[in-house]
Order: sequence, then structure tokens, then C-alpha cells
Amino acid sequence: MNKTIYAENISKSFSNKKVLNEINLEIGKGEIFGLLGSSGAGKTTLIKILTGQIKPDAGISYINNIKSDELKDKDYCSFGIMMDNFGLYERLSCFDNLKIFARLYRIGNKNIYQSLEAVGLLNAKNTVASKLSKGMKSRLRFARVLMIDPNIIFLDEPTSGLDPATAEEIQKLILLEKNKGKTIFLTTHNMCEAEKLCNNIAMLNDGQIVESGSPKEICRRYHHQKKLRIHLANGSEKEISHDVKSADIIYKLMKDEMIETIHSTEPNLETVFMELTGKELDI
Repeated sequence: MNKTIYAENISKSFSNKKVLNEINLEIGKGEIFGLLGSSGAGKTTLIKILTGQIKPDAGISYINNIKSDELKDKDYCSFGIMMDNFGLYERLSCFDNLKIFARLYRIGNKNIYQSLEAVGLLNAKNTVASKLSKGMKSRLRFARVLMIDPNIIFLDEPTSGLDPATAEEIQKLILLEKNKGKTIFLTTHNMCEAEKLCNNIAMLNDGQIVESGSPKEICRRYHHQKKLRIHLANGSEKEISHDVKSADIIYKLMKDEMIETIHSTEPNLETVFMELTGKELDI
């Protein structure tokens, strides 16, 4: 098996509610994979199964060619997990927060300084966690992942609740790790983030994967309307068919200098998800 992460027919229920239903995944080395779904769709549960935190009711999964439910202590150094509910020690400084984990993983303080510098928190190393902004806390959690230099990184809603500028900082850190050859498993309900970062995605709804592939492939697959939206100089908009029959209309409008912009109406991940599920992702 040459896949970094592999899952076959993973199912899981809690109190008679099926959270995951026969999930299948194959994720290659150096890939950013996005799992998209609304809150409660089962995204976090799948991460916990893949990383051996909980066992599935059925199915099998591997991480770095090791069965998830057979992971040993030494195997956990090969992947890092950043989850919002993995809290920080609020009364400890940034440095001391990481120092605890450095001791657990038996790595030196040099890794702490390097990871704080990587996320832009080196100057805040003595600041206690309770005084950090939400964005700085996210970066500190990211530093905790980077400190062990894993080849797989699990990120569970890493930019949720952050302002756009801070979210962009986190996204840049994610891309830097991808460029180092790391495999990144990202859960998100932010469609723009998924389109910007991910090589491949899967859409999760009510415990099932309803669509998968690259963001561009998926959007092309659901390009039913095939319309052109033309914004005219008089402020109005005109929608016409995206085919050869409209060539004369466009030519006349251009000749009369009436066209300001032309846009095709191909769907984005949000409209595809809504078409498949009847739900919005950003809930």
C-alpha cells in the first residue's frame, strides 16, 4: 500500500445514530486533502478513528501503512493533530506550553524555538496563553504540531472563528508544510479555503461521502446551467447561453461598447454541496 492514509468501509454509531457510514478514502503523500461538511457531519469522528483515538464499528484504516487501531507510542511521532478542543495550558507561557509536549515526545528545546519562529510567535515565547488572541492560540497549537516534524498533519477546522487576515496566516503555514512534502488532512466548512488549499476533497453529509475529487473537477461535473453573465455599462446585467448561438449577441454588445465584464456561471463548491444536500456548509 503506497497511500499515506487509507480507509475502507469505516462506519461508526453513537447511541443508535450512525455518524459515519462506509467511508472510503485514499490519500497520497504530499497531498492536501479536504473533508468538507457542516457541523456534526462526522468530520472529527473520522480523524479520531484514523489516528487510533477511537475504534470504528466496522471497516479498517491505515496511517503510514500501520493499522489505526494498532498504533504504538513510537508511531504517534509520525503525525501531528491540531484540534480546537486540544486545549492549551492558559497559565503557562507559549514556551512552557510547548516544553511539556517536548518532554512527552523526548525532543529538545531547539525544536520549541524553531516551531515558535515558524508560526511567528518567537517574540511572544514568554507570553502566557491566557493573554493570546484567538489567532495566536491557533498558531501556538500549530507550533505544537510542527515541533515533532511529522510527515502527516491532521487539522480540524484550523481557521474556524478567525478573522480573514489571521485565517490567511494559518493557510500560508499549511501551504509551507505541504511544500515540504507533508501530507495534510484538513477538515473545514469553508469552501473558499478548500478551493484554495486542497488537491482533493470529499464532501461528507449525514455520515456519507456524497462527492469526491479535485475542486475543479467537481465544479465542472456540476456545470449544468452553462450561462454567461454580462454586466453592461448602464449598470444592468444580462444572462445568456454559454454556446455558439450567443456569439452574435456578444459581438453586437462589444461593438456598441456596452460590455463591462463577462463571467461564466460555473458552480463553486458551496453551490455543489447545496445541490447535493440541500444544506449550506457554513453553519
